[in-house]
Amino acid sequence: MRGKKHAQALSKGRGMALWLDYCPSTAIMNCELKNYYLQVILLTVLAFTVTVSANAQNPYLQGQGARSKEQETKTEKQDSIRQLNEVIVSSKQPVRTIVTSQKLSGVDLQALSNTSIADALKYFAGVQIKDYGGLGGLKTINVRSLGAQHVGIYVDGIRITNAQNGTVDLGKFSLSSLESVSLYNANKLDNCQSASEYASGATVYLQTRRPTHDSLSVQVRNASFHTWMTKLNGQFNWHGWQGFIDGEYCTSRGDYPFRYKSEYEDTVGRRANSDIRYGRIEGALFRGGFSSHIYYYDSERGCPGGIVRRLSDKYTNVGREWDRDFFVQASYQEKFLKKLLFKANTKYTNEYLRYCTDYPENQNTARVNNHYRQQDVYGALCLAYLPWKWLSLSTSYDVRYSILRADLKHFDDVKRVDQKQVLAAQMNYRGIQAAASLLHQRYNDFTFAHVGAADPLDRWTPAVSLAYTLYNITLRGWYKEIFRAPTLNDLYYTQVGNRNLKPEYTKQFNLGIEYHLSNSKFKKQNPNIKGQGARGKEQEDSNNAQCSMDIQCDVYQNKIENRIVCLPLKGTYTWSMMNYGYTFCRGLNATVKGHYKRGDWNGSLITSLTWQRDVDRTDPEDEDMYDKPICYSPTLSTGLTAIIGWRDLRFTTSYLYVGERMWSKADPEDILEPYHNIDMKLDYTHHIGKTSWGLCLEVCDVLDIQYEHIPRYPMPGRNYKVTMSFGY
Repeated sequence: MRGKKHAQALSKGRGMALWLDYCPSTAIMNCELKNYYLQVILLTVLAFTVTVSANAQNPYLQGQGARSKEQETKTEKQDSIRQLNEVIVSSKQPVRTIVTSQKLSGVDLQALSNTSIADALKYFAGVQIKDYGGLGGLKTINVRSLGAQHVGIYVDGIRITNAQNGTVDLGKFSLSSLESVSLYNANKLDNCQSASEYASGATVYLQTRRPTHDSLSVQVRNASFHTWMTKLNGQFNWHGWQGFIDGEYCTSRGDYPFRYKSEYEDTVGRRANSDIRYGRIEGALFRGGFSSHIYYYDSERGCPGGIVRRLSDKYTNVGREWDRDFFVQASYQEKFLKKLLFKANTKYTNEYLRYCTDYPENQNTARVNNHYRQQDVYGALCLAYLPWKWLSLSTSYDVRYSILRADLKHFDDVKRVDQKQVLAAQMNYRGIQAAASLLHQRYNDFTFAHVGAADPLDRWTPAVSLAYTLYNITLRGWYKEIFRAPTLNDLYYTQVGNRNLKPEYTKQFNLGIEYHLSNSKFKKQNPNIKGQGARGKEQEDSNNAQCSMDIQCDVYQNKIENRIVCLPLKGTYTWSMMNYGYTFCRGLNATVKGHYKRGDWNGSLITSLTWQRDVDRTDPEDEDMYDKPICYSPTLSTGLTAIIGWRDLRFTTSYLYVGERMWSKADPEDILEPYHNIDMKLDYTHHIGKTSWGLCLEVCDVLDIQYEHIPRYPMPGRNYKVTMSFGY
């Protein structure tokens, strides 16, 4: 009976479930933009561009010139016949963070498997990655069980948006051009930042690398399941301008074997319709306070669907998806009159997606051939005033104009104007840090659909943070209220949308402690190697040891009201969006990060632990559901990454454990089993003059554990990657 129930759910409801997760973009559209708001925004973008170009030519932006060199004077005193070895301990004052944050950068970031952003984020505390399996499977992030729509993804401080469904596919972005990946619970706190950066329950920042010299690198990779990938990266640093161009092309059949075993079934097969072909090219240009980024992604992939007991071949999903994503953005920041900071952001996004299941062999889902297109224009102005070094006052205004078009029946173009304003204050005085902000958001929708446009949404939400640092220990606490507006799909999608939806409110409370022991240097001086020149210096350096440690622990509580969910209110075939439920989450996040270097040896250890209890508090009279866990929310998860390097050789091993979690409210016994995952990576780089040659071997899922993030979407088991690289 369980197998039959699963088969019926897949054949009847899976098309809708897939749409809710993939949420294709918009349809073939006219190029004539008649709306007054769009004209205003385009003029604003043009003004920003002219301003940026004019200021970029200002010679004063080239920097402050060469820095003056400090001269050091050393005095040696010997007042005894015997000289004892000297031990010197020195340290730098670490950078304090008033909010909970985690960061991977430099060697630690590159040491991880560099397939996508999701590969780095899954080791952060409090993060759950929802992955549909394979190289082409959709990958979204959930932080502290808030939901993917509550997490903002930012590239160089400007958000990646999707007004249609509110989610970002992390599989479309590569680690190769990034300097760092950071996760902030609540939001990042800078002296001058846009209002959009305050408007998420959690934020992920992807910081691109500013080149320091000219270089060219090529990578070729062969991996399991007939996967081939080629990358090309060129960087330059000329006359104060820095930039790069990064390109990637990949093909994969994705036909990995799987075994799905439960109490009622045992299915063995090979994944079908899981192939992907994609190309990505992006570039960036920097100078002083000016930065810009351009990105283009083109792909065709299969949508494999869920597996069915003993009928995997008959029920193979034949759906295909084509994506074309493009954005260009620019930002300019300048300080003037010594106490004022100014920042301007602008961005244009164009996304196209086609989803087709209209094939003769399609026997189990509705036949559709839909086209979607979304355009988005964004602009922001930020101003900060610093009356004293320890205090900053800032304000920002953001406006975003989005157009969604689709060739669905009974669907009309939808336009949304999203405006945000924020007032913020921050202080850092004698170890006391405090921040407060008040965010205003307004949403106006326009459509000629027969259901009409949703009512305007106008809300104010506060946030406050407080921290105190004594020596190397920081105590912090913060509180934030935020909401997510219903997406355009939630409101207007044919037969599913509900224009009367309320926003989904979130209240977050966090208490934490952080300990730093950073950049400590222990140096032994041996009098026997004095006066031996370069050889003595080399021996002396080999005795130096540098180490650092960072420990964080946070307890938190989240409350979410008016959850936006999709339920079959009108029968199995007709689903509807509605506000339902109140959830309560409490948990603990802990991370430990340590680095050690001595001579030619270096090592890093990064660990994370998450314990949380995320439960449904909707109806106290419902004994079956009240105080029961929320779907896809594990109680315990932990990760560990160890990196050992010797000269040009580096070995990395990563371990990830995710506990059991429910996947269906209909049956509390529908449980996804806990799983362990171990990855290993060995890479070597050989330098010959100005060139470098590299070889990298990776083994993912060393123990060949069969597991799932989504029920009946099995993940690949043990697989291999071999990468050769050349750099100049």
